[in-house]
Amino acid sequence: MRLCAVLFDMDGTLLDTAPDFVAVIQAMREARGLPRVPEHQVRDVVSGGARAMVVNSFEVDPLSDEFEALRLEFLDRYQDHCAVESRLYDGMERVLAEIERARLIWGVVTNKPVRFAEPIMQRLGLAQRSALLVCPDHVTRSKPDPEPMILACRQLALDPASVLFVGDDLRDIESGRAAGTRTAAVRYGYIHPQDNPNSWGADVVIDQPLDLLDVLDRALCSC
Repeated sequence: MRLCAVLFDMDGTLLDTAPDFVAVIQAMREARGLPRVPEHQVRDVVSGGARAMVVNSFEVDPLSDEFEALRLEFLDRYQDHCAVESRLYDGMERVLAEIERARLIWGVVTNKPVRFAEPIMQRLGLAQRSALLVCPDHVTRSKPDPEPMILACRQLALDPASVLFVGDDLRDIESGRAAGTRTAAVRYGYIHPQDNPNSWGADVVIDQPLDLLDVLDRALCSC
């Protein structure tokens, strides 16, 4: 079936959003008179969300009241700092331009809440180009459940088999496969040191955004 659309996970796939997460963590530690943490300490657990970043940065019991206060502060601070340093990964602008030149559709399916995802897309000038943005707010079950991908395909009026979903986490690949899309795993995203994208069962694994151009060429030439 002809490839009609490319959908991206947001954090660690389409965008390098870690610098803003790191800045928020460092500001919280500075406010408490604590030293800065190594950047990789935050980057390594970005895929685990606010919970993982707070636990890893403050060594706090996730069942404690202290943890919940830290988590809420993290989210409040991030609301004001969610698109300051976040950027497209190197090469991704060219990928998007080639997707648009080929008259394919592209969009974003993320586990990032809409209150953060929408401002980021707007401030980076991507909202006007993206065909859709699917967040946990729009579904009852987030990735790895297939519901977000099924919703995206339904909104685009596309057969899932004509869609390629690109992600940097096992949950992305599981969601895409369960929904019936083609899948591409990336090695450049927020991959935990002990994780291995080659074991996720994706149709293809890439090292950098520009590798997607070859994937797209092969997909289009085989149609």
